[in-house]
Amino acid sequence: MRIATWNVNSVRHRIGLVTRFLRDQQPDVLALQETKVVNELFPSEPLKKLGYVHQAIHGQKAYHGVAILSRLPFKKTGSQDFCREGHARHMSVTFENGVELHDFYVPAGGDIPDPQKNAKFAHKLHFLQGMEKFFARKSKGDPLMLVGDLNVAPLEHDVWSHKQLLDVVSHTPVETKLLGEAQAALDWTDATRHFIPATEKIYSWWSYRAADWEASDRGRRLDHAWLSPGLKGALKSQTILKKMRGWQKASDHVPVMVELDV
Repeated sequence: MRIATWNVNSVRHRIGLVTRFLRDQQPDVLALQETKVVNELFPSEPLKKLGYVHQAIHGQKAYHGVAILSRLPFKKTGSQDFCREGHARHMSVTFENGVELHDFYVPAGGDIPDPQKNAKFAHKLHFLQGMEKFFARKSKGDPLMLVGDLNVAPLEHDVWSHKQLLDVVSHTPVETKLLGEAQAALDWTDATRHFIPATEKIYSWWSYRAADWEASDRGRRLDHAWLSPGLKGALKSQTILKKMRGWQKASDHVPVMVELDV
């Protein structure tokens, strides 16, 4: 079972890239974030033609939005409101093999890393706390997977410069602490760092502001795939498709793909 996660940064604007990715990589499941479209305008048909006929969509006009596209049928779908602002930021599905998949788009948090001065940052911290509380109630033995743009680069080598980004939103100590608590709540395994040592730099996002994103390589690892203890033994591989950042009209994020033996 191959599951990919990708902040697509507008699914309608990049539907050609989505279909290209699906044809090239053939994942069984693709979890999208930042789809930026209401449910009824989601471009379902081109995806169904490629075999992704099972679609769980939680959209919002112009902002946010998540969707899970699958060649495998769902036994159950749902969405939790971790978001006090009422944004579309979470979708979950359970497959017939029992795997329960959660797709998240955590708030970015604005530019000022102070919850007293920045309501967006306060909202982000509240959202991360909600994730920790939700998964603390789950059973570690169940086959759960969490994917998405978590908008936090938690480790020193998840960013191009640990020292320079300590006071930049996405890598501040308060965010990394809360994400760590959410990870500890279910003893999640970070699929990327399971295979790539914490001492090695690895990214999934590169800013549009860079004149040459590849040459400067000032990235951050904001996109994650986690597995519960009940699913950890099924983990076979992970891939970050960095080359897709160089596609024409690319998203600033690239997909992360995980293979499971289930």
